[in-house]
Amino acid sequence: MGRDLIEESSRINLRWVGSGGSGTSRWVDGSEVSSEEIPNWSKMEEDEFRSRYGSTSGSLKRRLIKKPKRFDSLDVEAMEIAAAHAHHSKEQSTWHTLALAFQTLGVVYGDLGTSPLYVFTDVFSKVPITSEVDILGALSVVLYTIALVPLAKYVFVVLKANDNGEGGTFALYSLISRYANVNMLPNRQQADQQISSYRLKLPTPELERALNIKEVLERKSSMKTLLLFLVLTGTSLIIGDGILTPAMSVMSAVSGLQGEIKGFGTNAVVIVSMVILVGLFSIQRFGTSKVGFSFAPALSLWFFSLASIGLYNLIRHDITVLRALNPAYIYLFFRKNGVQAWSALGGCVLCITGAEAMFADLGHFTVRSIQIAFTSVVFPCLLLAYMGQAAFLIRFPSSSERVFFDSVPDGFFWPVFVIATLAAIIASQAMISATFSVIKQAMALGCFPRLKIIHTSKKQMGQIYIPVINWFLMVMCLIVVATFRSTTDIANAYGIAEVGVMLVSTILVTLVMLLIWQTNIYIALAFPVIFGTIELIYLSAVLSKILEGGWLPLAFAACFLLVMYTWNYGSVLKYQSEVRDKISMDFIHELGSSLGTVRVPGIGLLYNELVHGIPSILGQFLLTLPAIHSTIIFVCIKYVPVPVVPQEERFLFRRICPRDYHMFRCIARYGYKDVRKEDHHSFEQLLIESLKRFLQNEARDLALEANLNELDIMDSASVRSMDIADTDADELRVPLMHDQRLEESEELPSSVMSGEEDPSVEYEFSALREAVDSGFTYLLGDGDVRAKKESWFVKKLGINYFYAFLRRNCRRGAAVLRVPHMNVIEVRMTYMV
Repeated sequence: MGRDLIEESSRINLRWVGSGGSGTSRWVDGSEVSSEEIPNWSKMEEDEFRSRYGSTSGSLKRRLIKKPKRFDSLDVEAMEIAAAHAHHSKEQSTWHTLALAFQTLGVVYGDLGTSPLYVFTDVFSKVPITSEVDILGALSVVLYTIALVPLAKYVFVVLKANDNGEGGTFALYSLISRYANVNMLPNRQQADQQISSYRLKLPTPELERALNIKEVLERKSSMKTLLLFLVLTGTSLIIGDGILTPAMSVMSAVSGLQGEIKGFGTNAVVIVSMVILVGLFSIQRFGTSKVGFSFAPALSLWFFSLASIGLYNLIRHDITVLRALNPAYIYLFFRKNGVQAWSALGGCVLCITGAEAMFADLGHFTVRSIQIAFTSVVFPCLLLAYMGQAAFLIRFPSSSERVFFDSVPDGFFWPVFVIATLAAIIASQAMISATFSVIKQAMALGCFPRLKIIHTSKKQMGQIYIPVINWFLMVMCLIVVATFRSTTDIANAYGIAEVGVMLVSTILVTLVMLLIWQTNIYIALAFPVIFGTIELIYLSAVLSKILEGGWLPLAFAACFLLVMYTWNYGSVLKYQSEVRDKISMDFIHELGSSLGTVRVPGIGLLYNELVHGIPSILGQFLLTLPAIHSTIIFVCIKYVPVPVVPQEERFLFRRICPRDYHMFRCIARYGYKDVRKEDHHSFEQLLIESLKRFLQNEARDLALEANLNELDIMDSASVRSMDIADTDADELRVPLMHDQRLEESEELPSSVMSGEEDPSVEYEFSALREAVDSGFTYLLGDGDVRAKKESWFVKKLGINYFYAFLRRNCRRGAAVLRVPHMNVIEVRMTYMV
């Protein structure tokens, strides 16, 4: 069909679109840019900059300015919309924040809160208690681990690195992708960056460093791939942890019945655990909010029990265990026990399992609510619990195998046992919710096959439920329980996934500090040195248990990593093929306004993923159909890295070709928290209303441009006729104020400023009404990719079989777009890559 890579923006006529507030006109082709885009360097600033940064100032200035970015009408419309609709998020009330903090106890902190059940039991199975140093050293390790990792790292640093309220490794990747072009999918637009936080800061040494990092990430494709691989690895470990945590928590709870009920053996533990797991996953469809309010009272009672029992043992047995706050006991512990102490770290790390859920579950709650819950309830209760157990062990060192239940005061054993069992079951809820969150983020960034997502709360958009993932996790948990039949091997693998995710978070947050926050270099490097060292030490301890069951989370992570990387790789190849094969504007102009066929009344909504250019799928429709619709709109559904896109800012339009072609491009923007509740009728109505506003604004801008041209001619004539001798020299240097010209232009007659009175616009409106009356047709392209014959075997295997299998079994076509099947025309295309 004679396709080439001529950009359609080169065929758009210049059109004045007004001022951006800085006094500089913007043209459609980007011949001029706003002064906010280019730093205004005065002589004094340049001299000061040279004296401060030496020879690097020139390169930095060039990198700040670079070359003027080209604007198209989509970018301009986005600027105008952003200026017209300033939506500021309202701060939540104190009571609402406290309510969310209460919910976090049941959703986020279940796993972290049940750790006192088994931490000291596992630690002292590796290190026998022979002196107070063993107890105080282990207690000191646990206390400082909780204080450094969940409190110092996550509560005060990592939670602040959220992406518009979303947490997890993919949120960090999305945040980095906005500041550096590292996303593998090349669909980035200037219109997506109309956010004030994207603007460069004033020249500082940190900015110079950030620009260097940005250039390295953008220039080297290997760095992009490595960053994506790191993010996918962390996400895969979270999903794998979402499988292990429910199995471990439920089996630990049910195993408590052994020895208490006669004849309650291993088979009974397995059967009861499987029944409880089925019930647990069945209630997920009711939503995080309802589940949280159901579980939160039980966990609140559990944390109260931990604090009460710990305080009781601390006062009654030995309050001198507070000496463990001295970190010197950690050194004494390792000097005394050597390799056994290092092996015991595998048990100590269990005290922070579930800490990553604080960040991964952030989309379900808020930063403030998670911080309040941890600092005011979870942290002090855990400290009291571990101190109380240590005080009990000082008096009764032989009770290390059942230290928690043995330390319960007489008469309270059965109530505490019931609460502990319920809390252990609830602990799995944290990782289930976290798994939903990270998979939704992966889908939004094109790294996971499209699945059905159900938003379970009208107030908290981040609270979601994914049916397919929920039932998959349930089946895998049942398989794990039925296969291992014991918590021993699962416990050996329990910390591997958690520590792995923490390491990934440390690396990504460090990159955020250097690239986005532009933190002082010493502070930025102290973060990975301190926390990375702690996590590497723990990782070395837990990796020693790979052969004893630690391979399980690694196997799950490897499977999900393969799925996500293959999907991302196939999606990138598909998009690049569509960009390569798009139809040139020269060819469309040769066809004429009839497009080489018959134009019949109606609106054809041609869905595609391109944000620029005419997709090649249009050529297939022109060859396949005997006629084409009178109005064609290229619709691109695009998810942008913001939580919610207001309804009035949903659509961006631009005109393709001259007016008699009646062809438009529409980009429908959704945030990753948006709920696409509208049916196809509502979507059609919103789209047409937005198109009408676009036509009216276009006519207004053209009329304004014509009026300003007339003002320029009159101004030139008046200046030439002015007697220079009688004019003050200073007045000649005063330019005509842009705002005054705009005020004069606003005095145009309403017949000129009203688009509906313009004959050409009235003609387009009448043609649009006729097309709407004739109905909508959804033109869908089923694009597939196949590896070429000369491609490597691995590429053929991944694209032709694995990626094709994923495409066949995910939501696609009319189901994803929510369009009626009877109005759909679908054409299949195959791209060779």
